[in-house]
Amino acid sequence: MKARAGIVGFRGYSGAELVRILSGHPQAQPVLLEHRSDVEHRAQPIDSKAVSALPCTAEAVRNHRLAVVFLATPADVSMELAPALLATGTKVIDLSGAYRLRTQENYSRWYKEDHKSADLLAEAVYGLPEFYRAAIPQARLISNPGCYPTAANLAIKPLLERGLVDRAHGIVCDAKSGVSGAGRKPTLKTHFCEAAENVTAYSILNHRHVPEVLLTSGLEEAEFSFTAQLIPIDRGILETIYFRAVQGTTADRILDAYRSRYAGEPFVRLYKHGQIPDLKPVQRTNFCDIGFRFDPATGRAVVVAVIDNLVKGAAGQAVQNMNLALGYEETAGLL
Repeated sequence: MKARAGIVGFRGYSGAELVRILSGHPQAQPVLLEHRSDVEHRAQPIDSKAVSALPCTAEAVRNHRLAVVFLATPADVSMELAPALLATGTKVIDLSGAYRLRTQENYSRWYKEDHKSADLLAEAVYGLPEFYRAAIPQARLISNPGCYPTAANLAIKPLLERGLVDRAHGIVCDAKSGVSGAGRKPTLKTHFCEAAENVTAYSILNHRHVPEVLLTSGLEEAEFSFTAQLIPIDRGILETIYFRAVQGTTADRILDAYRSRYAGEPFVRLYKHGQIPDLKPVQRTNFCDIGFRFDPATGRAVVVAVIDNLVKGAAGQAVQNMNLALGYEETAGLL
């Protein structure tokens, strides 16, 4: 029997991606959970097979024996639903930012509001498998990382672990994302006439994904400058990361830091020195591709990391976490 995996928010971009991935999963099947009463249904062709959804209630989760529930919902909805779902004994994988930060104070500072279920903040496991794999199988509540921090931490942390970054000069992360990263709900910024043929920088110096990078990498806020930019494509993130290396650093030492850290990792792909990845190879995949260029004369280094914001940055990584949490092959449904 396949495990039943509930999906709340299945009409959104990340939720729809979850449905797509889980529909082909060898050991799990998607179960749609409806949490809204005012839903607007897309038009369907005549004779198309209707997809029914269960109400998102604790009773439905128990009765249908859901092994896991994905919350592809805004943070306030996740805070409202997670406690009751956890009480049923199911595992919860939250794709919002509701449980990524560890304290009420940190959450309030970056999200500009109080947390509605702050008692769960300390319990939630941050679901970046490459760094927190050991903690994920035992977790009741897994907080799926943000898309920008996924690429940033995968690119930065191995270099910091090896002491290759001159932290006195700081790290600059210039991140560009497709419009789907803003979610399905339309805004002026994501309106076609605003986004097409345009590039927009936003949330400068106070993007809510910054603390996720700091918590995982160990950087101080003053050492990390991050700017997000919206570009007129539907999906994908490309991050260009600039830093100064410590004396004695070589391109081989940088590449060795990545190779050692990601040996055996199924979803991180490395490029040779001087070869830089772009978005096309990672779109609709769960891969993070990393390449770099280093100038030994000046110590300047540039790292480029690319992911699909809806897959490795959201639904794909959530399924990767589910596989670990339920004891399946980590790559199941993703390769």
